[in-house]
Amino acid sequence: MKVFVTSIIPEIGIEILKKNGIEVIQYKNYLPIKKDELIKKAKGCDALLCLLSNKIDKEIIEALPELKIISNYAVGFNNIDVEYATQKKIWVTNTPDVLTDATADLAFALLLACARRIVEADQFTREGKFKIWQSDLMLGKDLKNKTIGIIGAGRIGQAFGKRTTGFGMKILYYDKKRVPEFEKVTGAKFTSLKQLLKKSDFISIHTPLNKETYHLIDKEEFDTMKDGAILINTARGEVVNEKELVNALKSGKLFAAGLDVYEFEPKITKDLLKMKNVVLLPHIGSATVETRNKMAELAASNVVRVLKGKNPLTPVNEIRQVKRKK
Repeated sequence: MKVFVTSIIPEIGIEILKKNGIEVIQYKNYLPIKKDELIKKAKGCDALLCLLSNKIDKEIIEALPELKIISNYAVGFNNIDVEYATQKKIWVTNTPDVLTDATADLAFALLLACARRIVEADQFTREGKFKIWQSDLMLGKDLKNKTIGIIGAGRIGQAFGKRTTGFGMKILYYDKKRVPEFEKVTGAKFTSLKQLLKKSDFISIHTPLNKETYHLIDKEEFDTMKDGAILINTARGEVVNEKELVNALKSGKLFAAGLDVYEFEPKITKDLLKMKNVVLLPHIGSATVETRNKMAELAASNVVRVLKGKNPLTPVNEIRQVKRKK
């Protein structure tokens, strides 16, 4: 049994694979491996453990006929052609649940940073500009009694919503369907996207990327938002039209934006880099020691189970039912 690991991951994941008799071939580089090299190194492998930055398309899947599983070291899986993998009877798995709290924490950190201008104030102070207390210095926005609009009420969106209740915020949420338990716990109200945009003082995106959510937030949506709203995105960059985001920030339509993901990642629109009312992070939503280790454990465990003839723990597609050994 052989697995190709496309990048550097926490060692605990590699150890799990080796302890289960799986030969590990690893690309030990943080830069994404090129397609031709990936195909070459993964030839003959039974499994592929990849990152979100690795696009596993039809060509790669076709070139690796021995594959039984593509284990994604991420909760999202828009980098994989799941439909074609399913046709080829290849399991596709992800790492949900284990990164929920870390990502929700980061989204809330961005919310606070934008509302209270933390990064801007830090830079102001470091530059020696703080000379005297002023009544109008670095004025931000209160959170209490304000409305937070949550786009996507999955695991992370709900966890984020629960955090906002501690600050006395009112919750509106938009999703494909209602989530009664979320409403019961937080008092959140289900609404249309248009109404959410109209009524929310803060908006946080937690939806997956797919055909329906690509540029879900575009010019019309920015125009619909409240003047002075704050936008947070820790989901996927392509959900937001970055050009229109820049326009909304420049015009003052938005008070601020907090971003952990980008439309052309890892490239960032140059205008965003120059703006003081934008907090920019390098896609670190799940970046805690505990969470990244758990992700590696889960990604590796999915590989082990499939190569031993069992169902994976967290499949995103359905291949076949395997009877588990008692």
